[in-house]
Amino acid sequence: MNPIIRFDQVSVAVREKTILSNISFALFPGEKAVLCGKSGSGKSSVLRAFIGLHAVASGGVYFQQMQLTPASVHMIRSATAYIGQEPILGAETVREALLLPFQFKTHRNQRPPDARLVEVLNRLHLSVDILKRKCSRISGGEKQRIALARGLLLGKSLYLLDEITSALDAESKQAVFDVFSDPQLTVLSVAHDTEWLARCDRILELEAGRLVRERIHGNA
Repeated sequence: MNPIIRFDQVSVAVREKTILSNISFALFPGEKAVLCGKSGSGKSSVLRAFIGLHAVASGGVYFQQMQLTPASVHMIRSATAYIGQEPILGAETVREALLLPFQFKTHRNQRPPDARLVEVLNRLHLSVDILKRKCSRISGGEKQRIALARGLLLGKSLYLLDEITSALDAESKQAVFDVFSDPQLTVLSVAHDTEWLARCDRILELEAGRLVRERIHGNA
């Protein structure tokens, strides 16, 4: 089986400051991995490097054996659901935000019916009433779950998640755990939440932009 994500000796510099140094790891289809470490250790930068938001100074980033390049970055982004700590939903209301991708040619024939919207919202413990609300009036945790709902509606199977459970109550967090228990979904995440870490197959520990330890769940 080939990895879905592979970093091969990846280094990244921003404004001449090195933020990632010689990062190497592989993530296989269906695996859930978490990047952990102190603030500023480079966790979120790994996610951003995978989708081309940080330029790679040396080494290679690969998606299904295809290297990230200016020519391939659009395809890699279109195959990935990236959910940051404060997602930009790009629409005035929640309903418009959920349906936004279906306005474009690629997904125009896949627009979900209202029943499907309700089903996905229910899975994430979001009230149907939220569809009418303005995106500017919902919380950060709600924005993250709306972004996740959009990924599910699009049928995405690869998710990059940045502290997705940090702003959730216990019930909402469990709903997110249930979604990602699906063996068809591959996840590369950033988290400090011990419950989230316990559910991940692979734990990648970073210090000062370097990968210092990799643990397989259940192994020391």
